[in-house]
Amino acid sequence: MPMESLILMLAQSLTGLTVLDFGQLIAGPVCGMWLADMGATVIKIEPPGGELARRLGPPWQNGESLTALTANRNKLALSIDLKRPEAVGVIRRLVGRTDVVLENFRPGVTARLGIDHAALSAVKPDLITCSLSAYGQTGPWTARPGVDGIIQAVTGLMAGIPAPDGGPGKVPLPLADMTGALFATIAVLAALRRRDATGEGGHLDVSLYNSMLMLQQLNLAAYLNSGTVPEPTGSAAPYAAVNEALPTRDGWIMVAAYQDRRWQALCDLIGRRDLVSDPRFATNAGRVAERPALLAVLQPIFRQRTSAEWLPLLREADIVAAPVADYAEVVGTEQYTANGIEIELDHPRTGSFRMPGFALGTPGAVLPTAPPPLTGQDSRVVLQRFGFTEADVDALVSDAVVFTGATS
Repeated sequence: MPMESLILMLAQSLTGLTVLDFGQLIAGPVCGMWLADMGATVIKIEPPGGELARRLGPPWQNGESLTALTANRNKLALSIDLKRPEAVGVIRRLVGRTDVVLENFRPGVTARLGIDHAALSAVKPDLITCSLSAYGQTGPWTARPGVDGIIQAVTGLMAGIPAPDGGPGKVPLPLADMTGALFATIAVLAALRRRDATGEGGHLDVSLYNSMLMLQQLNLAAYLNSGTVPEPTGSAAPYAAVNEALPTRDGWIMVAAYQDRRWQALCDLIGRRDLVSDPRFATNAGRVAERPALLAVLQPIFRQRTSAEWLPLLREADIVAAPVADYAEVVGTEQYTANGIEIELDHPRTGSFRMPGFALGTPGAVLPTAPPPLTGQDSRVVLQRFGFTEADVDALVSDAVVFTGATS
């Protein structure tokens, strides 16, 4: 099958499914966006003033939050005041023709609003609901608030990342949110497969806490079985050497030469065959244990040439290596362009803006993508799709239950 056909098939794999996305900020909305990228009709449901991400920044583009812009493409937008009793009736009517409900409210909020899984599955028994939260729906910490940085801290990640001042560091992107979104997407797809086979829906409980612990599987398993808390290692892999960034005359390159044949090839390349027989460095375990001594040998050698001089030599010797690139360098590479990962969208307020598209199969190269909607811009269209008459919608708008047009 031609690649373009495979891409189209992937992007249409969830066509016919409807998702109500109550997500805010990052984890919930990104999960909804990925489902939309695969063809689902995703309806973003927001309060009258828009969800929290619309007010989060910098960065901004023409007054619009890029945090919100980059988590909501391919969605329709419905604005409704969930605190109004009439809103519950609207949501339950939508649920009757919905397959998946996503939400990342604090645990207990959906029950107070009357839109928790128990209430909604009474309307549609095969409904799949997915709750994303900091610590999950049960347990001693369930009521605690938690955002990305808090989860990075409490799951041990920050302790292993040294900051320039010697304190704990943080992955400078919403890693916990993105990881939670990834596992939520996997969980939803698995639940849909089960529903297709059995006719049964269910409630998925995805926590950022567990997601981050799963992401750290190798390091956490190493601790559980050794009892040794890993020390911060900077760019180095704690289980392999050489596997770290080395300084060159004009920058840094990442070198992975921990397999014996590549270690020996590196020693040959730098004219230090004696290192192969050095008992400190004879095995990967030895090189890990003696990393400071090993780096004391390698770093002065690598500083003698530029990155552009080292990289072809390393590749010719079949040593895995790459430059430590900043974003300006990343987007300037042939690989970035060839992958087709970048898409450009035309938003009514920001004008043109660029972002990474759906990475599986690079559909951005061949598929049209809708820009993220303004708050409530599709409220009337969405409700009429679900059987509300124009008079019904007018009444809801008049009573300030539903909001139409761009309010944020």
